[in-house]
Amino acid sequence: MQLVLVGVGKMGKSILEGILRAGIIPKEEIGVYDMPQRAVEVAQDYGVRPSRLEDLRQAERVLIGVQPKDIAVLASQIAHPNTGYISIMAGVSTAVLSRRLGTRRVVRAMPNLAATIGKSSTALTGPREAEEAGDLEFARTLFATVGDVYDLPERLFDAFTGMSASAPAYIAVVAEALADGGVKQGIPRAQALQLAADVLIATGELLRKKHPGVLKDEVSSPGGTTIYGLAALEARGVRAALVEAVEAATLRGHQLGAEE
Repeated sequence: MQLVLVGVGKMGKSILEGILRAGIIPKEEIGVYDMPQRAVEVAQDYGVRPSRLEDLRQAERVLIGVQPKDIAVLASQIAHPNTGYISIMAGVSTAVLSRRLGTRRVVRAMPNLAATIGKSSTALTGPREAEEAGDLEFARTLFATVGDVYDLPERLFDAFTGMSASAPAYIAVVAEALADGGVKQGIPRAQALQLAADVLIATGELLRKKHPGVLKDEVSSPGGTTIYGLAALEARGVRAALVEAVEAATLRGHQLGAEE
């Protein structure tokens, strides 16, 4: 098989859907490995093959999407010198992957939840051996099916995880808080949530064309409503809180790596 996906939770299934949507690998050359019943169900739903451990050792490439704590046991079961490995495990470095899997053909990738709608930002890194074997280029093609792809130095991976990969949760809190504010002022809950979602989507599109400071200033007329709202945000330290959230998540990424 060209590719076996190990762990087909929400992210694994999103990547599988992207592969099939783009048609970059024939269905019959894709395997999925998970809890037996889940692997069978996913395989039936998508027309791919449920895989066994021995299949993983014979695959051209394996995408690892399990929890970081599970890599030690898994690696001892699937390691093979002629296989290329792509990991989406947070905090697990290419050095750890190479040591556990017994090969330098390892790629570290970090997508985010937006992969479920084809809008992910995915960072990639890998050693020279992964580039020479075509594993990095394969990973670029793979993750391009679910969004944008960025080659990033590994020293920035935990920061990327803390900012981009974790950001959907931060922004969800912002959206919920905006909706709560609308509800407090009398807007029905369902409408408030829809308004929050709409404004975040629209603002994201605007930010592709304008610097955040410029956009902020364009909305803030002298003595108007927005500048009063911004003053309240600054008084509550919202900006600093978001900076600290990225810092805390980055630190946790370092810790996850150290645990290996």
